[in-house]
Amino acid sequence: MADKPLVLVDGSSYLYRAFHALPPLANSKGQPTGAVKGVVSMLRRLIKDYPGSVIAVVFDAPGKTFRDGIYPEYKAHRPPMPDDLRVQIGPVHEAVHAMGLPLLMVPEVEADDVIGTLANEAAAAGQHVIISTGDKDLAQLVTPQITLVNTMSNTVLDVAGVEEKFGIPPSLIVDYLALIGDKVDNIPGVPGIGEKTALALLQGVGGLDALYANTDAIASLSVRGAAKLAEKLEKEREKAYLSQDLATIRVDLTLPMHVPDLHLATADKERLLAVFREQEFKSWVAELEAGEEGGAVEAEPAAPAVVRHYETVLDAARFAEWVQRLSHAPVFAFDTETTSLDYTRARVVGVSFAVTAGEAAYVPFAHCYPGAPDQLSEDTVLGTLKPLLEDAGKAKVGQHLKYDRNVLANHGITLRGIARDTMLESYVLDSTATRHDMDSLAQKYLGEATIAFTDIAGKGAKQISFDQVGLEEAGPYAAEDADITLRLDQTLWAQLQQTPSLATVFSDIEMPLVEVLSDIEQTGTLIDVQQLKQQSHQLAERMMALESDAYRLAEGPFNLSSPKQLGEILFERLQLPVKAKTPKGQPSTAEPVLAELAEEYELPRVIMEYRSMAKLKSTYTDKLPEMVNPKTGRVHTSYHQAVTATGRLSSSDPNLQNIPVRTEEGRRIRKAFIAPPGHVLLAADYSQIELRIMAHLSADPALLKAFAAGEDIHRATAAEVFGVALNEVTSDQRRSAKAINFGLIYGMSAFGLAKQLDVSRTEAQQYMDVYFTRYPGVQQYMDNIRDSAKKTGYVETLFGRRLYLPELNARNPMQRQAAERTAINAPMQGSAADIIKRAMVTIHHWLKDSGLPARMVMQVHDELVLEVEKGALNDVREGVIARMSDAASLAVPLLVEAGVGDNWDEAH
Repeated sequence: MADKPLVLVDGSSYLYRAFHALPPLANSKGQPTGAVKGVVSMLRRLIKDYPGSVIAVVFDAPGKTFRDGIYPEYKAHRPPMPDDLRVQIGPVHEAVHAMGLPLLMVPEVEADDVIGTLANEAAAAGQHVIISTGDKDLAQLVTPQITLVNTMSNTVLDVAGVEEKFGIPPSLIVDYLALIGDKVDNIPGVPGIGEKTALALLQGVGGLDALYANTDAIASLSVRGAAKLAEKLEKEREKAYLSQDLATIRVDLTLPMHVPDLHLATADKERLLAVFREQEFKSWVAELEAGEEGGAVEAEPAAPAVVRHYETVLDAARFAEWVQRLSHAPVFAFDTETTSLDYTRARVVGVSFAVTAGEAAYVPFAHCYPGAPDQLSEDTVLGTLKPLLEDAGKAKVGQHLKYDRNVLANHGITLRGIARDTMLESYVLDSTATRHDMDSLAQKYLGEATIAFTDIAGKGAKQISFDQVGLEEAGPYAAEDADITLRLDQTLWAQLQQTPSLATVFSDIEMPLVEVLSDIEQTGTLIDVQQLKQQSHQLAERMMALESDAYRLAEGPFNLSSPKQLGEILFERLQLPVKAKTPKGQPSTAEPVLAELAEEYELPRVIMEYRSMAKLKSTYTDKLPEMVNPKTGRVHTSYHQAVTATGRLSSSDPNLQNIPVRTEEGRRIRKAFIAPPGHVLLAADYSQIELRIMAHLSADPALLKAFAAGEDIHRATAAEVFGVALNEVTSDQRRSAKAINFGLIYGMSAFGLAKQLDVSRTEAQQYMDVYFTRYPGVQQYMDNIRDSAKKTGYVETLFGRRLYLPELNARNPMQRQAAERTAINAPMQGSAADIIKRAMVTIHHWLKDSGLPARMVMQVHDELVLEVEKGALNDVREGVIARMSDAASLAVPLLVEAGVGDNWDEAH
């Protein structure tokens, strides 16, 4: 196969990169699988890209290498391999063997040296060589016949590419590494010489030998401190040549194999199936089981080969050509690159778009690093694009376009015509998928590893903002975002349409909600900063008093926030009973344990109250004032559509869902959410919506009758369960009935109910038996939904949203029982989420069309909060209640309770 290139895969490099760069995955047994998925995906891609080529996968062999003999400190600072990665090595190797690919590991040498020697041998025989790696050190091997391919970032480095990327030819890469060293491998280099100085030396004088032969030439270089460089180099000559030796990849080793010994074998379908089943790679299992013999070594069905052509647009003529293309395209993918993830403060620095698969452009206008090339102006780019972006008739697709819509609003642009969002397409297809970000979706649905933001911007404290990223890296990254998004949409939308109910949930609920949530986020909510600061002060005083009480009860001072110290005091000094232990065998001081101990002992009660005060203070009363946007004077949360498995919205920065309502302190925080002058807050809440959905789903006659009659459902249940007349139900009986009603819709067992009601398990079971006797339809629904879910693998809401539950057939009984509880509750919780989303969309458009002076400012669980001008209150309240009530047609009325006040607590 000399006419075909030899492909040598740096398996060790990809194993680490797949583990660290891709989202963590695990099978139902909790075994990590992400690195296996990543490596196998890349191998599948290579087999598709180089059909008929021998593809050999090279891994580092365990144990020391000859470099350790040269320099005992070599790689001495490398941390040990993570356990979650170590356990994936065996499955990776097994997959490589099953795919019929040669797997090479040579003792006492590194994978790089094996690759270098085989590449050199093949090139000498006239064969072209492709080295698939993400390791920059292998650039030293590049020749006219040896090319590097990074399958994760889809970049190719030939001789010209190396020179363009590094500023030096491949022949000087080793000298470059010798000068700068390598912290990861503990190669010393020459102290004090960084990347810029090294490049200046190599470009101005030459390699290491040339530098030491021409020390006089160094002083004439236009480099800071050039006069002392020669002296420094001479002083560190030994380190420099040691570093060169360590960094040099060997190309002349005596190996136990030669290029002609490398052969492809036929993929072992059964062996590969066993690997894929164990790892739970469902789509690949389906391919093989469907008889697609080559499926194991081909790309995903939805990912045909795509030739990429990306460009960075810097001139007006080319930009005009792209605008013309966008104007005539039936749909185009669109993305913004910005200065911050905080949409309230972010500014756009460039935009990217794609019209056809594989072709995309990035138009920068605000990259401002030293040496940045001239770019088109912001006014030119955004001013030209504004009519297109605001045209509701021009269909756009994107990834998490709510963010882009919010950021564009900072520039006076209202994004319209949002046709589809790939994040939401993925979420509706399978909400239980761990991640719905673009990089994860590209890997999952296209079999492609994308350029990560951290690859071009760095990590942690050293991370730079996008406007500081060089255009040679920013351009391909941004253009890839648009291209991948377009291709993902083509794949995901086709899959959604195969299940009409899911396509309807996506098109009628999730997509219209994007604009609604975006407007709510941009509006924000007004808070009383002084009131919160006063509450913070009062909480601090209360915490100090509680701390004193705790010291007294513990017979000495200790750190109330330290689980270790608290455990020593509770279980060693005070000898309180141990209720549970941590995974490491220590007595637990977790919240449920303290709650149980607090029933009998005072110190746990004090600790629980202290923790509650501390959480309120740090999370809300201290933090909320700091989150007020100086431009708007309001707090702007972020709502997340693609996080919870059931379809419920969540929020962050701040999290509005978790502000407690059952304590006076929590209600005081709600009092700080206020209406502006001349306005009031209207809080409209669905009453017992999940129980009403249960009545509808179960069609139980007694439940339907109780709701139809407008009875207090908890009182009605108490009358049934305790066998008393409605007017004789006590408050304790109603409280117990409420626990039973809500406990059972969450699939609670007799054990859980007993704990909730503080009764014996036998008594709790009797309550449940009576309940199901009185409401047999509920029992029948629960049995039916469990059986149906086990057969189909999912449950559905009233509107067709699905929640997949693979754990229903798990061997672990606890996992299986948890999945069964979810199967019972998810249709109710998910239907409630769908209903309020439908109501939000309807109310949003009604308010816009009517011109009424009101706007939604918050959504929390089953509640909507609106800011309403006082004179319009009656019309708005009636309209909101009517539209919330009509958001679904159930067999029982949808009851909406609406309150009004100057603050959220009053309205609620």
